[in-house]
Amino acid sequence: MTEFALDAHGASADAVLECVRADDYPAWLERQPEATRSWLSDTRFSAQAGQLAWLPRGEGLPRAVFIADNDPLRALAELPLRLPEGRYQLAGTSPGEWQDLAVLGWGLGAYRYSRYRDPKRKPARLVLPEGCDGAWLDAQLSAIYLVRDLINTPAGDMLPDALEAATRALGEEFGAEVEAITGDALLAQNHPTIHAVGRASASAPRLVELRWGKTGHPRVTLIGKGVCFDSGGLNIKGASGMRLMKKDMGGAAHVLGLARMVMAQGLPIQLQVLIPAVENAISGNAFRPGDIIRTRKGLSVEIDNTDAEGRLVMCDALALACETRPALIMDFATLTGAARVALGTDLPAMFCNEDKVADALLGAAARVADPIWRLPLHAPYNSMLDSQVADLVNASSGGYAGAITAALFLERFVATGVPWVHFDVMAWNISSKPGRPEGGEAMGLRASFDYLKRRFGDA
Repeated sequence: MTEFALDAHGASADAVLECVRADDYPAWLERQPEATRSWLSDTRFSAQAGQLAWLPRGEGLPRAVFIADNDPLRALAELPLRLPEGRYQLAGTSPGEWQDLAVLGWGLGAYRYSRYRDPKRKPARLVLPEGCDGAWLDAQLSAIYLVRDLINTPAGDMLPDALEAATRALGEEFGAEVEAITGDALLAQNHPTIHAVGRASASAPRLVELRWGKTGHPRVTLIGKGVCFDSGGLNIKGASGMRLMKKDMGGAAHVLGLARMVMAQGLPIQLQVLIPAVENAISGNAFRPGDIIRTRKGLSVEIDNTDAEGRLVMCDALALACETRPALIMDFATLTGAARVALGTDLPAMFCNEDKVADALLGAAARVADPIWRLPLHAPYNSMLDSQVADLVNASSGGYAGAITAALFLERFVATGVPWVHFDVMAWNISSKPGRPEGGEAMGLRASFDYLKRRFGDA
């Protein structure tokens, strides 16, 4: 696990890091020798969360005391790039959920995107404490690093062909089958909306499919929006709106990360991953406002706005997924600014057509400290998608309830009786926080995996 600044249990250490939760500090202080208490008093150590104090060296390794945030995922997350380089042995924690999440936070805090320049320093390393599940940590961190790396890669190196290559690399690692329908073959195989959105790009649109698992296990389909760059099409975005649009394939990155977790942990499911990969570009053959597209499901869609392209590429993938009646469909998409207005940039919006599934996902989110928030599929708002000339429009003109109407649009392509979950995610940290560096981010990923493992783990 060296890539995550974590070393195997029992490795030699350069220093001891005593982690004390803020709420536990008074009791901890009472247990310390008089010399330690005096030192901390003389240095006016105030035991605020985030404070670090090096204690006078006695016998053995150098020793520091760190006052940890009571939130386990944040507790150690700033330390890999704050502590001097070296290997640290953790004291003051005991095996269990808090420790596992704290060590996961250390690994998340060690992440840096280094494809185009070398890091200025190496992160401090942590020796895995006794009782930590190394395989679990590796599965979680590998997936989140993959999501972050894919999103952080600029569109010049992450157009549909490169996103397909990343999917093929993941499939090869785990023995999965990967196929792609590319360019005009999308029309021949009845994926007209994916073709329409992506046809203006020099990198041909495609539907990438990964399959893994044994026949007879429950089928789970993951669908990720793979808009590798979104200019807005002919309804072109302004400069500020276009600046971060390399992240518009964040949904695809999420499902590849989740697929990695599933395959690494060997969940007994038939996994299908569908990624409609396109660039929403501008050229003479770009799709236009007012155009009407006949979708795979047969519904006709009038284009109100070419910048509402994500739901178009998703709808053909949803229709395809429903043809095999999976036990669950789960999709991720950087779909609407409206979700960010409603919930901010840190909190993913979840929509679900089955209360039992939604409640279980919310429970998973609380359990693993990976928050999500459910928004309603409010059926009366379907009227906002009415068209005078087609079955529906791709965006409501009023601008109200944008996240809900986008989810309602997608729901039109989900077959009755198929459980479906839709995540509308930011997939980006707008500033750096402990364990969450500025840039691409996985949101709702660990909660989704925990749910899948608990539901299908004994299938």
